[in-house]
Amino acid sequence: MIQKSTTTRSVLDPMKFAPWVTIPGQFALWCTVLAVAACGGDPATGPTPGSPVFDGASALAHVETQVGFGPRVPGTAGHSAQLSWMIDLLEDHAPEVVADTFTHVTTAGDSLELTNVMARFAPEQGRRIVILAHWDTRPTSDQAPDSADHSIPVPGANDGASGTAVLLTLAPLLGEVPPPLGVDLLFVDGEDFGPGVEDMLLGARHYAQTVSDGERPVYGLLLDMVGDAQPSFPVEQISAQFANPVVQKVWRAAERLGFRDYFPTAVGPPVTDDHVPLIENGIPTANLIDFTYGPNNSYWHTPQDTPDKLSAGTLGMVGQVVVELIYSGG
Repeated sequence: MIQKSTTTRSVLDPMKFAPWVTIPGQFALWCTVLAVAACGGDPATGPTPGSPVFDGASALAHVETQVGFGPRVPGTAGHSAQLSWMIDLLEDHAPEVVADTFTHVTTAGDSLELTNVMARFAPEQGRRIVILAHWDTRPTSDQAPDSADHSIPVPGANDGASGTAVLLTLAPLLGEVPPPLGVDLLFVDGEDFGPGVEDMLLGARHYAQTVSDGERPVYGLLLDMVGDAQPSFPVEQISAQFANPVVQKVWRAAERLGFRDYFPTAVGPPVTDDHVPLIENGIPTANLIDFTYGPNNSYWHTPQDTPDKLSAGTLGMVGQVVVELIYSGG
């Protein structure tokens, strides 16, 4: 099980392939009685007419670029390089791009300069949704089996770069084909600094506490660790409990596209992640996350989190589900 933090502060304690995307591997559908969408339902119907096609190869290239910057830990050269690169890319496509810089003093007394980046599409629309991912990387490989590797920063191909890459690949699509509702792409900083939860989820907390009423989304979708070459996206437990209508929208979009086998409706474990601060501040947000990364989760928070473990097919599938969510009316 992936647990994005080892300490829980949250009050939210738990309780066939589409023709345009090639997906590696094979997964059995886990079918249980749930409080989310029931197993079965309508067969795949294909994408909403007029919706754009998501390019998984472009997303994978964005992953490789990010990892090429080196660690994207706040205060490092890689962090600064990625920030400038993201803003330049987004300004080519979005009507509004906002870089919100803020500071956080860690429990160790260090001061971090962090930046959330938001690209706003259809900013005139009153009804909005937010799609978010974290763009920073963890400064230590705390889950590496060899303790000598613990001081190595995580490359962050899946944990950070994959969700960011999907959002960056969505930007030109949203710029070319106007969405039927307002869409905010939010790149949050400081999710993975750590080591404890007090120094994690920093950008998501800042956004949730400062978003204005006029820009407040009706719901959110978090993309975290969405590029694994062996994908499976069961429902994250906090999402099922506190953002069930959003879960149903997303998993039904996957069903329409023929991705049912990769989006089982079984509820997985709870994950303290960037969706929690949004939920706590009244924005129902679902976490789309692959719980297992590598054999026995052996790539998570280790130096093995590299682009060769990811798949353009998986990124393309996730991106197309988000496209379907948006262009079906959200």
